[in-house]
This record gives sequence, C-alpha cells and structure tokens, in this order.
Amino acid sequence: MLGEATHGTHEFYTWRAAVTRRLVEERGFSFVAVEGDWPDCDRVDRSVRCRPEAPADPRAALAAFERWPTWMWANEEVADFTRWLRDHNARVGEAERVGFHGLDVYSLWESLREILTWLREHDPDQVPAALAAYRCFEPYDEDPQRYALATRLVPHRCEEEVVALLAGLRERAAADGPDHFGAWQNAEVVAGAERYYRAMVRGGRESWNVRDRHMDDTLDRLLDHYGPGARAVVWAHNTHVGDARATDMADAGEVNIGQLARERYGPEQVVLVGFGTHAGTVTAGPAWGAPMETMMVPPARRHTLEDALHAAAPDRALLVFPRHGRPDLLTHEIDHRAIGVVYRSGRDSPGNYVPTVLGERYDAFCWFDTSRAVRPLPTRPVPAEAESWPSGV
Repeated sequence: MLGEATHGTHEFYTWRAAVTRRLVEERGFSFVAVEGDWPDCDRVDRSVRCRPEAPADPRAALAAFERWPTWMWANEEVADFTRWLRDHNARVGEAERVGFHGLDVYSLWESLREILTWLREHDPDQVPAALAAYRCFEPYDEDPQRYALATRLVPHRCEEEVVALLAGLRERAAADGPDHFGAWQNAEVVAGAERYYRAMVRGGRESWNVRDRHMDDTLDRLLDHYGPGARAVVWAHNTHVGDARATDMADAGEVNIGQLARERYGPEQVVLVGFGTHAGTVTAGPAWGAPMETMMVPPARRHTLEDALHAAAPDRALLVFPRHGRPDLLTHEIDHRAIGVVYRSGRDSPGNYVPTVLGERYDAFCWFDTSRAVRPLPTRPVPAEAESWPSGV
C-alpha cells in the first residue's frame, strides 16, 4: 500500500507509479487499486487492458472523470502511468494483463446505472430487482444527502431493495464466475454507499469506518477474483494506508485499510508505505466542491515529523524501518501532516497533523523535502455530493 500526504502532489503520484512499475515488471503484481470510484476506474481498466470497446488512450478515460475532486485521478501523472500500463499489457497475454480498479464507495447512482445496463444485455431476469432499487432512490434526484436526510425524518429507506439486488448478483457471480464480477461489485458499491450516506448524515465518525471497511472488502474480492497468488498495489491517502492503531484514530474507534489488511492477511503479507513533504505547492480546493487551486504548502510546524526530516534527512529519501533497535523517531508519538482535497494553506493548523508512532504506522516512508502540485487534466466536474470524514481524505 503506497500512501500520500496530500491528494495533489506531483512527487507522490510519480514515485508511486515508479514503484508500481517495478512491482509489475519484476514481481508480477496483478492489479492497482486506488481510492477512486469503481465505475470511473472501470473505464480506465478497460483501456489499460486493451479492451476493443475502450479508448485506445487511457488519458481519454481519465478525462471523463466528473466527480469532484476530479484532479485526484484525472491528472497528467496518472495518465502517464496508465499509458505505460497499457503498453505493458499489450505485450503480454490477456490473462496476464494488470488491472486498474477503484475501491471507494461514493458512486451510488453511477453504479446503479452500470448494473441496469449490464443486466439488460446479459441477465434480463435480474432487471426487475435493479429497477426496484433504482426507483426507490429516484425521488431523491441523485442527491445522496437528500436521501440520507429523508431516512432520518421518515422510516422509508432503500436498504431492502439494495439487499435484494445484491443477494441476486452475489448468487449469480458465485454460479457463473468472472463474467458477473463487475455487476456484483457495482451492487456492493450501491449497498456500501447506501450505508455510508445514512451514517454520514447522523454525524460523527461511523461513516469513516463504513467507507474503509468497504474498501477493504473490495480489495479482498479483487484478490480472490484474480486468483491464487494475486498481489495488489493500493494507492490511497496516508490516513487510509497507515495503520490507524498507531495514530489517534484508534482512540476515536476508527479503522482503516492499512490496519484491516494487516489483520486480515497478517503483517508479513502487507507493506505499508507512507509519503511526506515539508513545503512546496499542492492542488486542492479551499472548500468542499470549490474550484481547484494550486496552493502553497508552508513549511511544516515545529516539532513535527516533517520538521524533523527537513532538518536531518536528504532532500529525497526512502526510509525502511527496522523491526528492532528503532530510534526514538520511530517509537515516540510525533505529529505528521495530512492534507486532503480541502486545504487552506494560510491556516496550516494543528488539525492538519495526525499524532503518529511512525514505526508502527508504516513499514517504510518516502520523503520529498520540497514538492509541487499535480497537473490536472481538463475535465467537466459535476457538483460535489458529500464530504468524507475526516475532511477530504
């Protein structure tokens, strides 16, 4: 699992891509799974795996991303990597081609539409269940916050329709194999999104756990789908990748995919890599749904991890943590910066720092003293739906 301290830093994307290329070429890794929506990433997946109906250039699939914040995946750095991945896949057999998948939970309506389209062509008997779920959500005009608020005011909710749809697609996927996997996964997204938005409107941190458990379950389904010996590279924010038990997230009862993967597969089967920077520029929005900007990242606050590495480490470094005989920096709690898609660079407040025991949170750390913003692709974003907790990560 390869992290990032922001969702908008060139060096994080470029070096995750460089590490991933080597894992694919030298270690035969099976797929890349990112903190993105399943339907959007599925279009990229079809392109990088050279499917005949997909764009010949993955950049076109990335430029079609509409959900704010589009720059997270619709950027030149990801376009460069996915073009490389398509070239790699073109040189190997279809069964050996490396996939590109989304782990996230937000795409409720997009996933419903994908299910209906697929079922009408491949499994018409399941269409009534999909239509029942779609019609249940239809009065909310594709606004998940309206749906979630309605469930607080009246007893009506769409959980039963979603469960019925999911049960049918799970059964078909178990019986008919890989051909049903995409539809099944979209149904899992719909079920996860319905839970997520209901939890979000109640406030607090429950929605965070719903989201990260969904991403963990999706990763496990993908590993099973790819078969024995499958291995994955995950790209997500440090707050998802770094083991939550080594931060103050644990005190709040929060989990994340780094922790869940260590628990599910064993720590010897999981490598968690954090990323960080001291100063530079970043792409972010000043508020949820606001136009993206290139912002200054001010020098890190005193007595933080970034401040310590700025004073002692090279400008660029890979730090691999020993299991024994660790220095204080790896065993003592220290504040570690986290910037989401929402950032106010003039207010680099304590809230942008996560108390962290570095050597327990990660197995290794990639350091860039000075960094610069990613290069977004031109896109046509739609209005933002709802904010994740914590803000924008």
